[in-house]
Amino acid sequence: MKSIGEALATVMEAFAPVGTERRALLEARGLFLAATVSARWDLPPFDNSAMDGYAVRAEDLAGASESSPRVLVVAQESRAGGPPPGALARGSACRIFTGAPMPEGADAVVIQERIEREGDQIRVAFEPEARANIRHRATDLRAGQSLLPAGACLGAAELGLLASQGVAAVTVHRPPVVAIVCTGDELRDISDPPRPGTIVSSNGYALAAQVSEAGGLPRVLPLVPDRLEPTVEALRDALTADLVLTCGGVSVGDYDFVHEAFRAAGISASFWKVAMKPGKPLAFGTSGRVPVLGLPGNPVSAMVTFEVFARPGIRRMLGDPLPYAATVDVELDEPVRHGTGRVELARALLQERDGQLFARPRPSQGSGSVLSMVGAEALLVLPADQAELPAGTRLRALPLRARRGSAEPPRLDG
Repeated sequence: MKSIGEALATVMEAFAPVGTERRALLEARGLFLAATVSARWDLPPFDNSAMDGYAVRAEDLAGASESSPRVLVVAQESRAGGPPPGALARGSACRIFTGAPMPEGADAVVIQERIEREGDQIRVAFEPEARANIRHRATDLRAGQSLLPAGACLGAAELGLLASQGVAAVTVHRPPVVAIVCTGDELRDISDPPRPGTIVSSNGYALAAQVSEAGGLPRVLPLVPDRLEPTVEALRDALTADLVLTCGGVSVGDYDFVHEAFRAAGISASFWKVAMKPGKPLAFGTSGRVPVLGLPGNPVSAMVTFEVFARPGIRRMLGDPLPYAATVDVELDEPVRHGTGRVELARALLQERDGQLFARPRPSQGSGSVLSMVGAEALLVLPADQAELPAGTRLRALPLRARRGSAEPPRLDG
């Protein structure tokens, strides 16, 4: 049986970006650049005013003060998008607005709140610094400079920056298609009428949502009965995707056919047990370049193993240089008892007080209790060799929300 760290290392070796595609900017949000983008032109593209006011020659206002003000003639105007201003003559000023180009010869902008204007003259009672209130050309970027590196995640600011450079489309790592295969005679579709001994296949919906949240494209296949031939057929269909997730049938029961179906479908198995709770019966293999994760059938086990193993894999397929969720240090808010022998990932709530995160496990920790995942904020790492954990014990937790990315895998083994 592998430790969580060993299993995660084995799984992640099989994941890599799945390919690239060109996308229009708004269709690339949340994706990762596959190649560095260089600036096309200087930013700002010309010297412009940072404020509404008057462009002046600083030397014309040398020595200006309340007792010795200077008077300048307003000779022209510059506004954003208007005609370019002419050169500024000595002893004159140019009415200017935010974002408007600076006239040649002007080297400062005095804000309108600090002057007095009468007709076509302004009275300035202070000495401005040269370069005051000016955004100079190329202070942000120079043409040819790296704009965004390969691996950059395209959020609102990045898309705005690309648009400012006239970049209408970018090359990104495409989202992976993730096939989801749920097995079990007891399962029925959500639209089917209730039948004795059956349950709605909720795992397919939960896993599809997790895939979407991770950035993948879920493809939920029809439900598969507990028989070998349909399971093999479903796997062969699923292997046309970039990643396959099966759910159920990976234990050792008489009707658990996933292991045998792996072999029949040409999937090379690496392992099928991990020293964790929930999620011990986890299978992993590959078929060519397609990773296959056999998740347990219990709802919580399926969701937890997805978070630990599938989510970082999908992030790596997206080209994310920080595919792992970083753990956080927490302090137990109450005493906890749990079974030893395996690391337990307990669903927990988090609360910050005085700069310290406190964790409180959900009351129910059963692997079949979907309710225990609702509202859960983290997976609390309970060590395998400690049954009694008093309040105040320092532990690690894997956040389920507001995740901070990391290049290093999380330390989840107790």
